[in-house]
Amino acid sequence: MTALTSLTLKAALDGLADKSFSSVELTQAHVEAVEAARALNAYVLETPEKALEMAKASDVRRASGNAGRLDGAPLGIKDLFCTEGVRTTAASKILGDFTPTYESTVTANLWRDGAVMLGKLNLDQFAMGSSNETSCFGPVVNPWRAQGGNAQLTPGGSSGGSASAVAAELCLGATATDTGGSIRQPAAFTGTVGIKPTYGRCSRWGVVAFASSLDQAGPMTRTVEDAAILLTSMAGHDPKDSTSLPVETPDFAKFVGKSVKGLRIGVPREYRVDNMPAEIDALWEQGIAWLKDAGCEIVEVSLPHTKYALPAYYIVAPAEASSNLARYDGMRYGLRVEGSNLTDTYEKSRAAGFGAEVKRRIMIGTYVLSAGYYDAYYLKALKVRRRIADDFDEAFQKVDALLTPTAPSAAFALGDRADDPVAMYLNDIFTVTVNLAGLPGMSIPAGLDAQGLPLGLQLIGRALDEGTLFSLGGALEKAADFRAKPQKWW
Repeated sequence: MTALTSLTLKAALDGLADKSFSSVELTQAHVEAVEAARALNAYVLETPEKALEMAKASDVRRASGNAGRLDGAPLGIKDLFCTEGVRTTAASKILGDFTPTYESTVTANLWRDGAVMLGKLNLDQFAMGSSNETSCFGPVVNPWRAQGGNAQLTPGGSSGGSASAVAAELCLGATATDTGGSIRQPAAFTGTVGIKPTYGRCSRWGVVAFASSLDQAGPMTRTVEDAAILLTSMAGHDPKDSTSLPVETPDFAKFVGKSVKGLRIGVPREYRVDNMPAEIDALWEQGIAWLKDAGCEIVEVSLPHTKYALPAYYIVAPAEASSNLARYDGMRYGLRVEGSNLTDTYEKSRAAGFGAEVKRRIMIGTYVLSAGYYDAYYLKALKVRRRIADDFDEAFQKVDALLTPTAPSAAFALGDRADDPVAMYLNDIFTVTVNLAGLPGMSIPAGLDAQGLPLGLQLIGRALDEGTLFSLGGALEKAADFRAKPQKWW
């Protein structure tokens, strides 16, 4: 039955449809795989009883001819999505055993379409991190190992649990969120596919907030087609979210396999950063060649404000985090540490409940929003953000999409950059611009480095033009023919 966990989401849905196996059989195989892979620390909460109950209900629906788009497919849910009656922590002690009485819109959409929940996936605390080492449940381990090495590697962050679970075949797909690269960078580190859709494509209602103008939910899967299937169910207008876009959701899977001949692909010269590893640059050139072979025209473009993106992001995101996380005060829910007075209770609860990285970002955010610094830092960062968006607007007058590397390196060892916040933040150098401009971006596994670790290529598209990304992503996936899998050691 272990072979069932090796199926793609599409193959599993086809198998369920032609009755090759039941959802209960498929789910049981995944439940056993999750139990056997606890060394990866990908799941912070396993829900096997709930999963099998949902699977049984799915089998009944299929037998009666009422199957939904995802009926019977076992998925992992990042523990940032509120799940009714199931503990949701954002991987932080401050939320304690918080159990929502409501369902996030994204997960509600998945259950509406018949998906099965295997459990809640680990992440960087409040989605703040690039290596999944800030979780109060401990770091997630990448299922990949460097050739000839035994060092435990990061799966990337913040959606490290989602990435590790998908790569290790512990679910058919997973929900994730992306504030500055938290879907795409982990996808690149684990040889999986991840797409951050256009800001507003997926509802943020019921997703624990980090930076509200940047956060966006998206899927992580093993193939481009699987990502298209999952995003079609996750997306949709939600009147409960004022930033949700009132647009129709296309069937994204129909774009996969579509010809990309004649599309103009931009290569931004500013992404050729100093000290870029030669193998990252070589992979980028290979991606350009693949798209040329598929009939695309390659055009060099300029995004002149790219060099200001990381500083702007690390002002805007902490500022919004400082505001969003003010609600965690030990009064209404979550952790409470009694103090000698009200202020002391606030201070002790937040000191005990938040991790070091979250505290760092709250302090930075509070500083840039404070009197005397608001104009000098926060307002200036917003102006830079506007310029970055304008750069993309100008580029998209000439091209249909952009091609860049996803991350400046392959996965690194856990602990390697834990004491150097700036080095950690540089992981997001190719991804944060997409969030600042609210555009869709996708990472596709495209090759291995000299140590046998996955590397990814990133596609960036116009707002609400995920369809073109799925077509291009399918073309890259076909050309790269990436079939490598991590050797099981767990």
